[in-house]
Parts: sequence; structure tokens; C-alpha cells
Amino acid sequence: MAVKKSVQLSGVVVAHSAISSIDPEEGVLMYRGYDIADLAEHSSYEEVAYLLLHGDLPSEDELATFREGLAQRDLPAHVEAIVDESAATALPMDLLRTAVSALAFADPDRAANDRDAGIAKAARLAAQLPTIIARLHRRREGLDPVAPDSSLSYAENFLAMLHGKPPSEQAARAFDVAMILHAEHELNASTFTARVIAGTGADLHAAVVGGIAALGGPLHGGANEAAMKLFQRFGSAERTPGEARAMLERKEKLYGFGHPLYRAYDPRALILKRLSHELSEAAGEPDWYAITEAAERTVFEEKGLYPNVDLYSASVYTYLGIPTDLFTPLFAASRVVGQAAHVLEQQADNKIIRPSAEYVGDPRRAFPVRQA
Repeated sequence: MAVKKSVQLSGVVVAHSAISSIDPEEGVLMYRGYDIADLAEHSSYEEVAYLLLHGDLPSEDELATFREGLAQRDLPAHVEAIVDESAATALPMDLLRTAVSALAFADPDRAANDRDAGIAKAARLAAQLPTIIARLHRRREGLDPVAPDSSLSYAENFLAMLHGKPPSEQAARAFDVAMILHAEHELNASTFTARVIAGTGADLHAAVVGGIAALGGPLHGGANEAAMKLFQRFGSAERTPGEARAMLERKEKLYGFGHPLYRAYDPRALILKRLSHELSEAAGEPDWYAITEAAERTVFEEKGLYPNVDLYSASVYTYLGIPTDLFTPLFAASRVVGQAAHVLEQQADNKIIRPSAEYVGDPRRAFPVRQA
């Protein structure tokens, strides 16, 4: 039997969407028509979450009300128990997936699939995922969890829960921008998974759990973790060009380069590169920005590949004191509003998503006659 190579869906339109758009040739990403560069410069994660879920930027009063909802970050007791009992042994993405599934048990809109209920559920998930991540880290380190503080912004609160002390203004803003940049990216694998699940009529929590499961795969969500491990191995900017060239000669994968869509510089990488440089000026050795920049320069010279969002997000998160194995959970925490926006869009005009496969197996065969 001849088996053909698997067929990707790259370039195949499977939905009409008003949520985000990508210009791969110019390297432009827009959320609801707003350039990501403008949002990163002038907006906040809370405002971007509102934009993605509601379709328009909020008024001052609308944003204040939405922020009040995003400040309700406490976890139900049964979810706290799941985190506490498993933090020491579970992989962070496995624990996050399970905790999010358990959040559905106590959600007041659990049985409702209308748009207002969906937005309310999405806001609660966006508020609670950072609490799960910070709690699991502190529990596995043998530290007491830090309760969420409703007086702090989204970014300030997460870093305070993680580290046990308020972050600097620079650190909070850098984290806020990083979360904005990861909030939405059209029909990536995890968002497409969420839409497929929503297409069956399943609820938002089920769709988000499926999205988290897809994001946990190393070909989707783990590239910045892998990039950081490479930079730790390289150790210095001086060693990086030689190490990178040797990997390319051995045809080993260098994470954080190239993209299935962009033919130009990933616009998110440009912003993260600037943040990484700014954070490096106040940090000591090793100089993660210099190592990353040396890798970028070498790979472009050798292969003509531009960085993607993962390359410089690795050093930004490291400068913020975030453990490497929490990079992907934070990707999920940010992306939940984009996934939820797609679920709501799918539910508004739903048809089950059921593609076809081209059969390449054996032709029709007669069942063999067996002797009694």
C-alpha cells in the first residue's frame, strides 16, 4: 500500500473571521483592524481583551467595568485543591488543562452558550488562568501562594503573585505588552482546535481546554522554551555564532526562526526585541538579549530566516524572572481571549467543521474464505 505524505491545511480558508488579519508579505498583524504595534504602544492587555471579545475598543466606563470583572481572580476551593495536590509532580501545561476543565464545575454560566454568557465566561478564564499558573509555581517551590490583588492591573497582579512582591513599572509594562502580542493570531493550531470543538455545540470551557491541549504540543506552544534552553547552552554572545552555525550544519532545529505565514519580520518579534534590549540594560550576565541578537544575525546570514514571536519572548520572560516551563502556560493565559473570541464567532453562525480526507489505502478487497 502506497502511503502519501500528510496534507497540511496551510493556505486553505476554513472560516470567515473579523477578529484578526495577517499580511505575510509586509509583516503586519491587526486585531479587529488595529495594528498590533499601535496596541502594544498605547493599549493594555485588559483593553485588548475587551476589543477581541466585543469587537470594538471600550469607552472609559466600559473598560472600568470590564477591569472589575478581570479583577475577580480567586479560584474555587476545588481548583485550589487540584493545583495544590499536583503542583509538585505535574507538568505545568497538564495541570493548567485539568484546572481549566475543573473551573467549569463552578462557573455560574456553565450551561449557557449565548454570547453574553460566553463573554462572561471568557473574562473569568482570563482572570483565573494567571492565578492558577502563579499558584502552581509557588506550591512546587514550597512557598505559600500569594492571593490575587484586585487593586493591581492584570500584569502587576500576576508578577506579584509569582514573585511575592510588586513588580517595577518597567517589568509590569513589559509583561503587559508580551501578553498583548500573544493574545490572538488567527487560526493557529490551538485556536482552530477550539473552533472545531465549538462547532460541535460544546461549551466555551471545553473549547478552551482543547485549545490548551493543542498548545501543549511542542510544535505549537513550546518554541520559546526550546529557544531559551538553547541560549542557556550557548552561554554567551561570543559563542553563539559558532554554536548556531554548527547546529545548522548538523541540520538541527533552531527554535524561534521562520513562520508558516510571515515572509517578512514577524511584527511581534520587532516589539519584543526592543523590550528585551530595554530589560537587558538593567540586568547582569548572561546578556540574554546579546545572545539572542547574535543568534538572529547568524541565522539570517546563513539561512535568510527572520525571527518569529518566540525568539525574543524567551529573553523577555527570563528577564522578568519567569521560569522557562511557565512560558507556554502564559501563552495559554494570554491566548484564551483570542480563542474565546473565535468560539463566540463560531457559535454565532455555527456549522460543524467536518473536512474530508483523500483515501490512499488499498482498493476494495474480497474478504478471504476461511476453512472450517
